[in-house]
Amino acid sequence: MKAILKKLANPGFDLEQVRSDFAYLELPGPIIYLDNAATTQRPNQVIERMDNFYRFENGNPLRGAHRLGTAATEAMVKSRNKVAQFIGSKSEKEIIFTRNASEALNIVAYAWGLNNLQSGDQILITRMEHHSNFVNWQFVAQKTGAELAFIELTEDYQLDMQDYRNKISARTKIVAFSAASNVLGTMPDVEEIIRIAKEYNTLTVVDAAQLISHVKVNVQKLDCDFLAFSGHKMLGPLGIGVLYGKAEVLQEMSPFLYGGEMIEYVEEYTSTFAQLPYKFEAGTQDVGGMVGLAAAIEYLENIGLEKIATYETALADYCVAKLEELPYIEIYHPKQGAKGPAIAFNVKGVHPHDVATILDYHGVAIRAGHHCTQPLHRYLGQNSTNRASFAFYNTKKEIDIFVAALEDVKDIMQIDI
Repeated sequence: MKAILKKLANPGFDLEQVRSDFAYLELPGPIIYLDNAATTQRPNQVIERMDNFYRFENGNPLRGAHRLGTAATEAMVKSRNKVAQFIGSKSEKEIIFTRNASEALNIVAYAWGLNNLQSGDQILITRMEHHSNFVNWQFVAQKTGAELAFIELTEDYQLDMQDYRNKISARTKIVAFSAASNVLGTMPDVEEIIRIAKEYNTLTVVDAAQLISHVKVNVQKLDCDFLAFSGHKMLGPLGIGVLYGKAEVLQEMSPFLYGGEMIEYVEEYTSTFAQLPYKFEAGTQDVGGMVGLAAAIEYLENIGLEKIATYETALADYCVAKLEELPYIEIYHPKQGAKGPAIAFNVKGVHPHDVATILDYHGVAIRAGHHCTQPLHRYLGQNSTNRASFAFYNTKKEIDIFVAALEDVKDIMQIDI
């Protein structure tokens, strides 16, 4: 505990200055926001950059030959380059802007899965997947006749790597998995999963939505074929996401949506499509969201992903330690291995929605429900759970208030321990 407290006391960045960048903390009454796995708050710098775009650069990108159209195009290009640099992509052509991670993962399922899979093939995903990386592969399996198989978890909520090795085979054409669970906080060995997949010439799809703002990602080092994430889970705006794909794989894929700007030439009965990345970006794109995402990346980089990861890990470890002191709390979070700052728990005998409602009365915001992971919750033997999830602008004091509020839940619900 001493080591944890030391990290919390010395995060390596100016915590008070960081907190001053988030306007939600100026609202009256305590607001202890512990629902960061659902969506993060946005710093003033992101909001100001988007405001500046809509005030002074607002044109239709890639279309207008006038000053504002050119400004919007330049903003789009710079934002794409920023994302490519942030994740270590070889080229900005490998960066596809989407609405969110869900759409990014659906592009892979529709544009690659439906066109490349057939009966006898296997799709391998994990038990802990978010529905966005689960239901899409159910659909592909139903349409193509491919088998959908699952990598199970260990008793410590880790990905069972032996089960993975047992199930992957020459039939396995794609492995789709989360780099960090949005419920358990489990962070599997992404590089090892991909390395094993390469032995079978199997494509890999990484859902990095819960990883991207916590750990530095380099897609070339990982050697993944696809990687998806959302802007709103990394300080960026709602409605913008990213699909990274290796250029050679994207080149062979058909478009996902059809319409303006994704074409090269349209004849009466046939069309040819634009080059990467534009063939996957039909219609007018959300450049305001793109510049907001680029500003969020710059904000994270200015603090430092390594410092952020160290501090957030300390927050999660401290919270788990405090929760373990309460005999009426059940915790669903790994004890060993790499872990993200998301902790699922239940108050024994109390519905998660009641817990969340009482905590909200104390100004504490958490998530209650199945968190878009119903198969995982069946594995846990629960219909729903509570989840506390942290960001680098949270504090030890906020965790103490959260834990104290759980004592009030115990008293109000008359839990006899």
